[in-house]
Amino acid sequence: MNKIRTILVDDEPRGLTSLQKLLQMNCEEVEVISCCESAVEANEKIAQLHPQLVFLDIAMPETNGLELLRSLPAINFEIIFVTAHNNFMTQAFHFSAVDYLLKPVDDELLSAAVKRAGKRSKKKNGGQHLETFLHNIKHGRGSQKMKLCIPSLKGFQVVEIQEIIYCEASSNYTNFHFTNRPVICASKPIHEYEELLQDCNFIRTHKSFLVNLEHIKEYIRGEGGTVILSNNHEVEVSRRKKDMLMTRMKEYYKF
Repeated sequence: MNKIRTILVDDEPRGLTSLQKLLQMNCEEVEVISCCESAVEANEKIAQLHPQLVFLDIAMPETNGLELLRSLPAINFEIIFVTAHNNFMTQAFHFSAVDYLLKPVDDELLSAAVKRAGKRSKKKNGGQHLETFLHNIKHGRGSQKMKLCIPSLKGFQVVEIQEIIYCEASSNYTNFHFTNRPVICASKPIHEYEELLQDCNFIRTHKSFLVNLEHIKEYIRGEGGTVILSNNHEVEVSRRKKDMLMTRMKEYYKF
């Protein structure tokens, strides 16, 4: 078996020791080639040893994990972030489809993250995920300027949230409709995107539709009614979703 050459980065020695033991016990495909206690040391080791995978603690003194990434001339390895805080970054992690683990690290989640990193490494597309993550951290939680990695049958595509007009359920898949690009069929059900996008001013108007409030042009009364979107498409509003839609629109448009 070809081992995944791996560097661990954490300013806490106990964290490094614990993670290394968990990897030895649960991830035989991983070979730890260096353990670093600072971003400066990690920068040197990454340049010298050319790892395939880096476990990176985010909250480190002086230079944190994100600053380390921004300082690198290129990111040609996979990253699994490790953090003690379940904070605003969680949305950026999910939007960008990058792996993160909360401390204390769960061994099953660790094993699953390593397997996903191994698959991404073979496809050599992890750089786009990381670029998307750093972009999202810059723009902050719930912003329409954030980007989303959409997994499809061919791989994944990166889109800006503000480009999405609405999402449409299609069995266990979700069709994304945009302002300026063809429809993308995502290999996840719509309820997952409802949860993911709710802080970015998206609302479920119907069991089949998830709508970006920014693209609603008009509401037409009815039992539930319909909304007309910026592409002139009409989307049904179910009776039980009507009151929530009215509340969200009043909050968003301040009327």
